[in-house]
Amino acid sequence: MVDILFDAVVDSVKLVPFLFVTYLVMEYIEHKTKDKTKEAVKKSGKFGPLIGSILGVFPQCGFSVSATNLYATRVITLGTLIAVYLSTSDEMLPIFLSEAVPVSTILSILGIKWIVGMIAGFTIDVIIRWKHKEEQEEKIIDLCEKEHCHCEHGIIKSAFKHTLNIFIFILIVSMVINLGIYLIGEEHIEQFLQNQPVLGPVIAGIIGLIPNCASSVILTQMYLDNLISVATMISGLLVGAGVGLAVLFKMNRGMKQNVQIVALLYSIGVIAGIVIELMGIKI
Repeated sequence: MVDILFDAVVDSVKLVPFLFVTYLVMEYIEHKTKDKTKEAVKKSGKFGPLIGSILGVFPQCGFSVSATNLYATRVITLGTLIAVYLSTSDEMLPIFLSEAVPVSTILSILGIKWIVGMIAGFTIDVIIRWKHKEEQEEKIIDLCEKEHCHCEHGIIKSAFKHTLNIFIFILIVSMVINLGIYLIGEEHIEQFLQNQPVLGPVIAGIIGLIPNCASSVILTQMYLDNLISVATMISGLLVGAGVGLAVLFKMNRGMKQNVQIVALLYSIGVIAGIVIELMGIKI
Protein backbone atom coordinates (compact mmCIF):
# COMPACT_ATOMS: atom_id res chain seq x y z
CA MET A 1 0.00 0.00 0.00
CA VAL A 2 2.89 2.34 0.80
CA ASP A 3 4.40 1.64 -2.62
CA ILE A 4 1.06 2.38 -4.28
CA LEU A 5 0.81 5.75 -2.58
CA PHE A 6 4.47 6.56 -3.22
CA ASP A 7 4.28 5.69 -6.94
CA ALA A 8 1.12 7.78 -7.34
CA VAL A 9 2.77 10.77 -5.67
CA VAL A 10 5.96 10.46 -7.75
CA ASP A 11 4.06 10.11 -11.04
CA SER A 12 1.86 13.09 -10.20
CA VAL A 13 4.73 15.32 -9.09
CA LYS A 14 6.51 14.68 -12.40
CA LEU A 15 3.61 16.38 -14.17
CA VAL A 16 3.71 19.60 -12.15
CA PRO A 17 6.25 21.43 -14.38
CA PHE A 18 4.25 20.57 -17.51
CA LEU A 19 1.00 21.65 -15.88
CA PHE A 20 2.38 24.95 -14.61
CA VAL A 21 3.98 25.93 -17.92
CA THR A 22 0.83 24.96 -19.80
CA TYR A 23 -1.46 26.98 -17.56
CA LEU A 24 0.96 29.90 -17.59
CA VAL A 25 0.81 29.99 -21.40
CA MET A 26 -2.96 29.66 -21.37
CA GLU A 27 -3.32 32.46 -18.83
CA TYR A 28 -1.07 34.69 -20.92
CA ILE A 29 -3.17 34.05 -24.03
CA GLU A 30 -6.34 34.85 -22.09
CA HIS A 31 -5.27 37.93 -20.17
CA LYS A 32 -2.47 39.53 -22.19
CA THR A 33 -3.44 39.12 -25.82
CA LYS A 34 -6.12 40.53 -28.07
CA ASP A 35 -8.62 38.59 -30.14
CA LYS A 36 -6.43 38.85 -33.24
CA THR A 37 -3.56 37.16 -31.43
CA LYS A 38 -5.87 34.41 -30.21
CA GLU A 39 -7.03 33.80 -33.76
CA ALA A 40 -3.42 33.66 -34.93
CA VAL A 41 -2.67 31.02 -32.30
CA LYS A 42 -5.65 29.00 -33.43
CA LYS A 43 -4.83 29.27 -37.14
CA SER A 44 -1.33 28.01 -36.46
CA GLY A 45 -3.06 24.83 -35.33
CA LYS A 46 -3.16 23.72 -38.97
CA PHE A 47 0.37 22.47 -38.38
CA GLY A 48 -0.53 21.21 -34.91
CA PRO A 49 -0.68 17.48 -35.75
CA LEU A 50 2.91 17.61 -37.03
CA ILE A 51 4.21 19.39 -33.94
CA GLY A 52 2.02 17.36 -31.60
CA SER A 53 3.11 14.02 -33.00
CA ILE A 54 6.77 15.02 -32.65
CA LEU A 55 6.39 16.21 -29.06
CA GLY A 56 4.42 13.09 -28.16
CA VAL A 57 7.35 10.86 -29.07
CA PHE A 58 9.29 12.11 -26.05
CA PRO A 59 8.85 9.77 -23.04
CA GLN A 60 6.74 12.07 -20.89
CA CYS A 61 3.00 11.75 -20.35
CA GLY A 62 3.12 15.42 -19.39
CA PHE A 63 2.73 16.32 -23.06
CA SER A 64 -0.60 14.48 -23.25
CA VAL A 65 -1.82 16.31 -20.14
CA SER A 66 -0.70 19.67 -21.55
CA ALA A 67 -2.37 18.92 -24.89
CA THR A 68 -5.58 17.95 -23.10
CA ASN A 69 -5.71 21.25 -21.25
CA LEU A 70 -4.99 23.19 -24.43
CA TYR A 71 -7.72 21.33 -26.30
CA ALA A 72 -10.22 21.86 -23.48
CA THR A 73 -9.91 25.61 -24.07
CA ARG A 74 -9.72 25.12 -27.85
CA VAL A 75 -6.21 26.50 -28.21
CA ILE A 76 -5.32 23.42 -30.27
CA THR A 77 -7.42 21.27 -32.59
CA LEU A 78 -8.83 17.81 -32.04
CA GLY A 79 -6.41 16.48 -34.65
CA THR A 80 -3.46 17.84 -32.68
CA LEU A 81 -4.79 16.28 -29.47
CA ILE A 82 -5.19 12.86 -31.12
CA ALA A 83 -1.72 13.18 -32.70
CA VAL A 84 -0.19 13.71 -29.26
CA TYR A 85 -2.19 10.86 -27.72
CA LEU A 86 -1.19 8.39 -30.45
CA SER A 87 2.50 9.27 -30.56
CA THR A 88 3.18 9.55 -26.84
CA SER A 89 5.35 6.70 -25.62
CA ASP A 90 5.17 7.13 -21.85
CA GLU A 91 7.37 4.44 -20.21
CA MET A 92 8.16 2.49 -23.38
CA LEU A 93 11.34 4.37 -24.28
CA PRO A 94 12.96 4.25 -20.80
CA ILE A 95 12.29 0.50 -20.61
CA PHE A 96 13.74 -0.08 -24.08
CA LEU A 97 16.86 1.88 -23.19
CA SER A 98 17.30 0.06 -19.88
CA GLU A 99 17.00 -3.28 -21.68
CA ALA A 100 19.57 -2.24 -24.32
CA VAL A 101 17.10 -2.71 -27.18
CA PRO A 102 18.78 -1.96 -30.56
CA VAL A 103 18.49 1.67 -31.61
CA SER A 104 17.06 0.60 -34.98
CA THR A 105 14.20 -1.21 -33.21
CA ILE A 106 13.45 1.76 -30.98
CA LEU A 107 13.47 4.22 -33.89
CA SER A 108 11.24 1.94 -35.97
CA ILE A 109 8.57 1.71 -33.26
CA LEU A 110 8.74 5.42 -32.46
CA GLY A 111 8.57 6.14 -36.19
CA ILE A 112 5.41 4.08 -36.59
CA LYS A 113 3.75 5.87 -33.67
CA TRP A 114 4.82 9.26 -35.03
CA ILE A 115 3.55 8.52 -38.55
CA VAL A 116 0.23 7.11 -37.32
CA GLY A 117 -0.25 10.10 -35.04
CA MET A 118 0.60 12.68 -37.68
CA ILE A 119 -1.55 11.12 -40.43
CA ALA A 120 -4.50 10.59 -38.10
CA GLY A 121 -4.23 14.14 -36.75
CA PHE A 122 -4.16 15.83 -40.15
CA THR A 123 -6.98 13.59 -41.43
CA ILE A 124 -9.21 14.42 -38.46
CA ASP A 125 -8.63 18.17 -38.82
CA VAL A 126 -9.31 18.08 -42.57
CA ILE A 127 -12.57 16.19 -42.03
CA ILE A 128 -13.68 18.56 -39.28
CA ARG A 129 -12.88 21.67 -41.36
CA TRP A 130 -14.74 20.21 -44.34
CA LYS A 131 -17.72 19.22 -42.20
CA HIS A 132 -18.01 22.61 -40.54
CA LYS A 133 -16.80 24.84 -43.35
CA GLU A 134 -20.09 26.74 -43.43
CA GLU A 135 -20.43 26.96 -39.68
CA GLN A 136 -18.89 29.50 -37.38
CA GLU A 137 -15.60 28.32 -35.90
CA GLU A 138 -15.51 27.56 -32.21
CA LYS A 139 -13.71 30.30 -30.32
CA ILE A 140 -10.92 29.83 -27.84
CA ILE A 141 -12.49 29.40 -24.41
CA ASP A 142 -11.18 31.38 -21.46
CA LEU A 143 -9.95 28.97 -18.79
CA CYS A 144 -11.06 31.12 -15.86
CA GLU A 145 -14.51 31.63 -17.36
CA LYS A 146 -14.78 27.92 -18.04
CA GLU A 147 -13.96 26.95 -14.45
CA HIS A 148 -15.74 29.95 -12.88
CA CYS A 149 -12.73 30.60 -10.67
CA HIS A 150 -12.55 34.38 -11.11
CA CYS A 151 -8.78 34.50 -11.57
CA GLU A 152 -7.92 38.17 -11.38
CA HIS A 153 -4.73 38.17 -9.34
CA GLY A 154 -2.14 37.82 -12.09
CA ILE A 155 -1.26 35.03 -14.47
CA ILE A 156 1.33 33.38 -12.20
CA LYS A 157 -1.02 33.03 -9.25
CA SER A 158 -3.83 31.87 -11.53
CA ALA A 159 -1.59 29.31 -13.23
CA PHE A 160 -0.47 28.02 -9.83
CA LYS A 161 -4.09 27.69 -8.71
CA HIS A 162 -5.06 25.69 -11.80
CA THR A 163 -1.93 23.54 -11.46
CA LEU A 164 -2.73 22.71 -7.84
CA ASN A 165 -6.33 21.79 -8.66
CA ILE A 166 -5.45 19.43 -11.49
CA PHE A 167 -2.47 17.98 -9.55
CA ILE A 168 -4.78 16.92 -6.72
CA PHE A 169 -7.19 15.39 -9.24
CA ILE A 170 -4.41 13.43 -10.99
CA LEU A 171 -3.00 12.26 -7.65
CA ILE A 172 -6.36 10.84 -6.55
CA VAL A 173 -6.96 9.14 -9.91
CA SER A 174 -3.43 7.65 -9.91
CA MET A 175 -3.91 6.25 -6.40
CA VAL A 176 -7.21 4.60 -7.34
CA ILE A 177 -5.78 3.09 -10.55
CA ASN A 178 -2.61 1.86 -8.85
CA LEU A 179 -4.73 0.23 -6.17
CA GLY A 180 -6.92 -1.42 -8.81
CA ILE A 181 -3.92 -2.83 -10.69
CA TYR A 182 -2.45 -4.06 -7.40
CA LEU A 183 -5.67 -5.89 -6.47
CA ILE A 184 -6.11 -7.41 -9.94
CA GLY A 185 -2.43 -8.21 -10.37
CA GLU A 186 -0.23 -7.41 -13.34
CA GLU A 187 0.33 -11.13 -13.88
CA HIS A 188 -3.40 -11.66 -14.47
CA ILE A 189 -3.49 -8.84 -17.00
CA GLU A 190 -0.51 -10.36 -18.79
CA GLN A 191 -2.07 -13.84 -18.83
CA PHE A 192 -5.33 -12.48 -20.23
CA LEU A 193 -3.52 -10.71 -23.05
CA GLN A 194 -1.22 -13.64 -23.78
CA ASN A 195 -4.07 -16.15 -24.10
CA GLN A 196 -5.84 -14.12 -26.78
CA PRO A 197 -3.37 -13.94 -29.68
CA VAL A 198 -5.97 -13.34 -32.40
CA LEU A 199 -7.64 -10.54 -30.50
CA GLY A 200 -4.31 -9.15 -29.33
CA PRO A 201 -4.62 -5.60 -30.73
CA VAL A 202 -8.23 -5.32 -29.51
CA ILE A 203 -7.36 -6.34 -25.96
CA ALA A 204 -4.12 -4.36 -25.94
CA GLY A 205 -6.10 -1.28 -26.92
CA ILE A 206 -8.36 -1.79 -23.90
CA ILE A 207 -5.32 -2.05 -21.64
CA GLY A 208 -3.92 1.08 -23.26
CA LEU A 209 -7.02 2.98 -22.13
CA ILE A 210 -5.87 2.68 -18.51
CA PRO A 211 -4.92 6.30 -17.70
CA ASN A 212 -1.67 5.30 -16.05
CA CYS A 213 1.89 4.44 -17.07
CA ALA A 214 1.30 0.85 -15.89
CA SER A 215 -0.31 -0.05 -19.23
CA SER A 216 2.78 0.91 -21.24
CA VAL A 217 5.03 -0.93 -18.78
CA ILE A 218 3.00 -4.14 -19.07
CA LEU A 219 2.79 -4.05 -22.87
CA THR A 220 6.45 -3.16 -23.39
CA GLN A 221 7.70 -5.82 -21.00
CA MET A 222 5.52 -8.50 -22.60
CA TYR A 223 6.90 -7.58 -26.01
CA LEU A 224 10.47 -7.82 -24.73
CA ASP A 225 9.65 -11.24 -23.27
CA ASN A 226 8.29 -12.36 -26.68
CA LEU A 227 4.82 -12.91 -25.23
CA ILE A 228 3.05 -10.58 -27.66
CA SER A 229 3.75 -9.34 -31.19
CA VAL A 230 4.97 -5.87 -32.05
CA ALA A 231 1.56 -5.17 -33.62
CA THR A 232 -0.21 -5.98 -30.35
CA MET A 233 2.20 -3.82 -28.36
CA ILE A 234 1.88 -0.89 -30.75
CA SER A 235 -1.93 -1.06 -30.59
CA GLY A 236 -1.86 -0.65 -26.84
CA LEU A 237 0.83 2.02 -26.92
CA LEU A 238 -1.02 4.03 -29.57
CA VAL A 239 -4.17 4.06 -27.46
CA GLY A 240 -2.27 4.73 -24.24
CA ALA A 241 -2.20 8.45 -23.46
CA GLY A 242 -1.22 8.30 -19.81
CA VAL A 243 -3.28 10.40 -17.43
CA GLY A 244 -4.22 12.64 -20.34
CA LEU A 245 -7.49 10.73 -20.74
CA ALA A 246 -8.39 11.20 -17.09
CA VAL A 247 -7.73 14.92 -17.39
CA LEU A 248 -9.85 15.02 -20.54
CA PHE A 249 -12.96 13.97 -18.63
CA LYS A 250 -12.32 16.58 -15.96
CA MET A 251 -11.38 19.55 -18.13
CA ASN A 252 -13.24 19.13 -21.42
CA ARG A 253 -16.91 19.99 -21.58
CA GLY A 254 -19.43 17.38 -22.68
CA MET A 255 -19.29 13.75 -21.58
CA LYS A 256 -20.55 12.61 -24.99
CA GLN A 257 -17.71 14.36 -26.79
CA ASN A 258 -15.12 12.89 -24.42
CA VAL A 259 -16.45 9.38 -24.99
CA GLN A 260 -16.31 9.97 -28.75
CA ILE A 261 -12.67 11.12 -28.49
CA VAL A 262 -11.74 7.99 -26.52
CA ALA A 263 -13.60 5.79 -29.03
CA LEU A 264 -11.79 7.50 -31.90
CA LEU A 265 -8.42 7.04 -30.22
CA TYR A 266 -9.14 3.39 -29.49
CA SER A 267 -10.34 2.67 -33.03
CA ILE A 268 -7.27 4.23 -34.64
CA GLY A 269 -4.90 2.34 -32.35
CA VAL A 270 -6.56 -1.04 -32.86
CA ILE A 271 -6.94 -0.62 -36.63
CA ALA A 272 -3.29 0.39 -36.95
CA GLY A 273 -2.24 -2.66 -34.95
CA ILE A 274 -4.37 -5.01 -37.04
CA VAL A 275 -2.95 -3.52 -40.27
CA ILE A 276 0.60 -4.01 -38.98
CA GLU A 277 -0.31 -7.60 -38.02
CA LEU A 278 -1.79 -8.34 -41.46
CA MET A 279 1.23 -6.83 -43.17
CA GLY A 280 3.42 -9.20 -41.20
CA ILE A 281 5.71 -6.45 -39.97
CA LYS A 282 8.33 -7.78 -37.57
CA ILE A 283 10.61 -5.46 -35.62
